[in-house]
Amino acid sequence: MDWMAWTWPTAIFFIVIACTLITFTFLAIKFPETPRRGVLGMETTRGDRLFITLLGSAFINLAWLGIVGANQPYALIVCLVYAVAVFRWV
Repeated sequence: MDWMAWTWPTAIFFIVIACTLITFTFLAIKFPETPRRGVLGMETTRGDRLFITLLGSAFINLAWLGIVGANQPYALIVCLVYAVAVFRWV
């Protein structure tokens, strides 16, 4: 595939996203849930919170690249803290 520079980090990223979606699908089938109301004032499910986490993490990483530079492992730590907060309070 010459049209995209596939690297191991890129492949791992997409594999993790796919595994996460598969896991959340099985969780939704095995343990159906009722939406809950968090600090945003709207009802969210696990899938909604996953989407909010992924979208917010993308913005965190873009901002990190623009402000700090290419030292992305620390951005991952910020994203993990953000994900825990979203799943806990949103």
